[in-house]
Amino acid sequence: MANLVSQVASVVEAGPDRTAIGYEGREITYGEFWAQVGRFAAALDERGIGADDRVAIYLPNLPQFLVAFHGTLRAGGVVVPMNPQYKAREIGHLLSDSGAKAVVALSDLVPFVDEVKEGTDVAEVVSVGDSAEGATPFEGFLAGDELDVVDRADDDDAVQPYTSGTTGQPKGVQLTHENLASNAEASASVVPGGIGADDKQLGVLPLFHIYGMTVTMNATLFDGGAFYPLPSWDAGEATSLIAEEELTLMHGVPAMYNDVINQPDAEEFDLSSLRLAGVGGSGIPIEVLRRFEELYDVTVCEGYGLTETAPVTHFNSPNDRRVGSIGRTLPGIESRIVTDGFEDVPPVERGPVDEGEVDLDEITGEVVIAGPNVMKGYYGLPEANEAAFTEESGRKWFHTGDVGYHDEDGFYYVVDREKHMIVTGGYNVYPREVEELLFEHEDVADAAVVGIPDERRGETVKAYVVPTPDAEVDPEGIKEYCLSNLAEYKHPREVEFVEELPRTTTGKVQKFKLREGEEEVEAE
Repeated sequence: MANLVSQVASVVEAGPDRTAIGYEGREITYGEFWAQVGRFAAALDERGIGADDRVAIYLPNLPQFLVAFHGTLRAGGVVVPMNPQYKAREIGHLLSDSGAKAVVALSDLVPFVDEVKEGTDVAEVVSVGDSAEGATPFEGFLAGDELDVVDRADDDDAVQPYTSGTTGQPKGVQLTHENLASNAEASASVVPGGIGADDKQLGVLPLFHIYGMTVTMNATLFDGGAFYPLPSWDAGEATSLIAEEELTLMHGVPAMYNDVINQPDAEEFDLSSLRLAGVGGSGIPIEVLRRFEELYDVTVCEGYGLTETAPVTHFNSPNDRRVGSIGRTLPGIESRIVTDGFEDVPPVERGPVDEGEVDLDEITGEVVIAGPNVMKGYYGLPEANEAAFTEESGRKWFHTGDVGYHDEDGFYYVVDREKHMIVTGGYNVYPREVEELLFEHEDVADAAVVGIPDERRGETVKAYVVPTPDAEVDPEGIKEYCLSNLAEYKHPREVEFVEELPRTTTGKVQKFKLREGEEEVEAE
């Protein structure tokens, strides 16, 4: 396989006048886009940045992100995507650890780069937007000529994203050209009929994150569709864009779908052009999924993946779906449910199971993954790599850290993260089960469940609830509701109403922040 971006080159050759990017009312053709990519690659080459050199991209979802991403790969380099919400302290580790030689940053973010640049290998800073001291404007950086695509091998690094680092420093994930190409192809395969030139993809998932990068950007451009990026999430703006441009594909995290259905004018949104709506990043509450489908008559398909798996490993499709499941394993990928001793856990007859009627500990295990999508390893961390993989029968299995089960039809179900499980009085409580129930309450707009210290039980269950604007229930009412629907040990002993939950840019609830808040209160 040649360089990953050779797939874009093939699309350009087949249809240079087709729309590649739609942004703020302007359509950029594949020919225009590819020329800019070539000029960016040539500019890197002129500055001695090429094969295996790291280039950091510190941008929201803008056309320049796509140009810098593909231009870096075209030059043989490795992309280091950085969250544009990060501040100096956070990017300092990413730049020093990766050894990035150049940074492409939003002009407002350039001062953060300047603050930490000393002591790193960064020699070139390119700014997007207004001018910024010490940085070369993006248009001025582009070379006059184009650079040919630099050949790369399947197992050469292509992108080095960093894990969120909820414990310890974020780790660089080495994703190869094969990892990303194979997963973009697999992601496109779940769309009925595949992604074609008539498809238009909503690009609202952050491109610095592997979900947005692979499933929306790469899968679309590699198959000749049009990509419509949005720099930030706004439910009204996103739904308006879908209606105005008649977008056909949408992927989002559960919080985005929840935001849409909780808009005051939600029933007025026209999403009839969508032929696929995908959701991942974390489990979507079933009530949110059902409400979205009722409002807009579009099937929402759940999937699953991780940064280390490039990312998608499982997906439902509109024609082959089981609500509550993460779907079947994608073509070319293998998955298993294993015990602590790495023995297979037998499947249940059919899922999803009634979690109140079964002993989850008997049917669940850790989800492990093998396939061409699995990362090469964590950058410069041999001990972490040793812990992350188990080799068996010539296969290299990646430990996801997620607890799940599967059924005889091949559907997989994720119960929760191992580190999120609450052990109260010797019983295991999976927060997602309690959260699913909370979302069924008409007065609950959002919810998260964590374990908090308890002298008698070790841990006990606490729920953080965002009530709807017209909520009539109080925390005691929520506790009574849970107690009437769950085993006694599972119901929240504490319920706190909050205005919003702390979330990452990709919509995941930052439960460690909720737990940290409890620890601070206890210390006081």
